[in-house]
Amino acid sequence: MSNINIQEQDSVAVAASFIVDEQKVKQVFAAYTRNYNPEDPKIALKIEHTYKVAEICRDIASSLDLCEEDQQIAWLTGMLHDVGRFEQIRIYDTFVDSKSVDHAQFGADLLFGNERLIERFIDSRQLDELVEIAIREHNKFRIRIDIDERTAMFCNILRDADKVDIFRVNVETPMEEIYNCTTEELLNSDVSPEVMVQARNHQAVTRDVKKTPADFIVGHLALAFELVYPRSLAVALEQGYLNKLFDFPTKNPHARECIDEIKNEISERLSCS
Repeated sequence: MSNINIQEQDSVAVAASFIVDEQKVKQVFAAYTRNYNPEDPKIALKIEHTYKVAEICRDIASSLDLCEEDQQIAWLTGMLHDVGRFEQIRIYDTFVDSKSVDHAQFGADLLFGNERLIERFIDSRQLDELVEIAIREHNKFRIRIDIDERTAMFCNILRDADKVDIFRVNVETPMEEIYNCTTEELLNSDVSPEVMVQARNHQAVTRDVKKTPADFIVGHLALAFELVYPRSLAVALEQGYLNKLFDFPTKNPHARECIDEIKNEISERLSCS
């Protein structure tokens, strides 16, 4: 038997013996987030986002016919993936990583660094490495190529779930709060050429080319091109938030053209899926 097969069997054995105490995780998460201002819309947004992503992770994992323990692991990554957001808001008052800190790295450091925050959530240390990698990779343009197949699966489940709920967040939350801009700036901003180049390549838009509020809107729409699992795309369609984002009431004619172009490209992809 090859070493790879032995490692795969060991991974399955670890998963089979690991059960997440979901009630405890929720209690610890609630206690942790009470340290922050619940009246701050950004804090409230990330609390709700966390629960939504966790359940979408479970939904995607179930669609892959994963065992109950693996579904719990997927759920756990969703519950922990944005822990860094709360300190990010407290310290920097922004969700824009380029103006503050990489929230995925920050959160993973809080969980698995000197503070060992992870030990408050789960007693077992068997899956620390898998969960840490999933959290560190959830906001990256591409996941590391050296990650084993099983860990990559959990990374992709989390990344898909996060993208799907970002569509909801951008519809239900005033974009001015998300992007730290005025309504006038939001409605009149244009889309940068570099952003459209990447969107036309049917890829996520990288952080370094986003300069305007409209750039972030197009960037969020382009996330639909990156969804890995069929169930992820199905959930995005069922929720209806993508179509609502397409109807963003921009007053900038060029931005309208760009959004409509992305809409047509995504609609074509959805119709072919």
